[in-house]
Amino acid sequence: MTYLKSFAAISLAVLSFSALADSGVKISEPWVRATVPQQKATGAFMQITATKPMRLLEVRSPVAGVAEIHEMSMSDNMMRMRQVKDIALPAGKAVELKPGGYHVMLMELKGQVKAGDKVPLTLVVEGDNKQRETIEVMAEARALGAGNMPAMKH
Repeated sequence: MTYLKSFAAISLAVLSFSALADSGVKISEPWVRATVPQQKATGAFMQITATKPMRLLEVRSPVAGVAEIHEMSMSDNMMRMRQVKDIALPAGKAVELKPGGYHVMLMELKGQVKAGDKVPLTLVVEGDNKQRETIEVMAEARALGAGNMPAMKH
């Protein structure tokens, strides 16, 4: 019986260490918009929740020659898209990367992204201590018009 208690205590300690070693960033609902043949760019979307204040600094993917963090916003009755240096990830608050807001642009695509494909993404985040960490994410490609895409109003 003492052996089982010791094993349980060691297991709990290992699990606790794993939780502490984790970046403290949760990624939910990662997806990429599928493309048509010859299309050279698409968007990646997800929800990011950090347990402590952090910043999303960079995104990389082997399916694209260039990956940038972008923001869409209304200015002078025009929808504008621009690259941003980073995105603040406040502690405990979900930040949504979605069509029409913050998102990741995957450009210079190396091939068509088909619905159902798994697209690898590497996120680079930085904490207040300036320590950088990478998070590996697999995003599912969804067909145009699939769920999680708001209807466009004209």
